[in-house]
Amino acid sequence: MTGAPGKRCATIRAACSVGALAVAALSAGCGFHLEGRTPLPAAVKTPYLETEDRQSDFVQSLRRALLMNGAQLSPRKDKASAVVTILKDSIKQRVLSVSNLNEPNEYELTYTVSFSVTAGEQELLAPQELSTTRDYSFDPHLLLAKGHEADVLRGAMAQDLADMVMRRLARL
Repeated sequence: MTGAPGKRCATIRAACSVGALAVAALSAGCGFHLEGRTPLPAAVKTPYLETEDRQSDFVQSLRRALLMNGAQLSPRKDKASAVVTILKDSIKQRVLSVSNLNEPNEYELTYTVSFSVTAGEQELLAPQELSTTRDYSFDPHLLLAKGHEADVLRGAMAQDLADMVMRRLARL
C-alpha cells in the first residue's frame, strides 16, 4: 500500500511538469515577455541619449529601462546605433482646489516629454509628445509628508513615461 501514493505523486508531478511546459510554450509563442522587459530591435541596441538635463527623473528612468532591456548606452553620439533626443522634459503643477481659507487642498501634476529617434540621417521616429497627469491632496500641517508624496509621484510618472517610450522603441 505504501508504493501506491508514491506512484500517484510521481504521476501528478509529471502532469504538472507537462502543464507548465505547455503554458511556457504557449506564452512564448504569442510574444509574451515579462513586465518591464521590452525586447529592443538592433537599431536601438546602442543608443545615445541626447538631452539638456541628464539628471531629470525621466532621463534617469529611461536610462535604467534601456539598460534593463539589454541596450548598451553609447558615450558618444557618433558611435551610437541611434540617437534618442529628448526635446522636452517638463513638470507642471497647478492648484485644483482651495480651502475656505484660500489654501490649496489639491494639486495636479502633469509630466510632459517630447522625443525623437534618428539613426544617422534617417529619422526612425518623428518627434512625439507624451504626458501623464496625477493629482494629490495637500495639507499644510503635513508639509514634509506631502512634499515627499509629490516627489514619489514625479518619480512614478517619469517611470510611466519611460515605459511608454520603451514600447515605442520596441516597435521600430
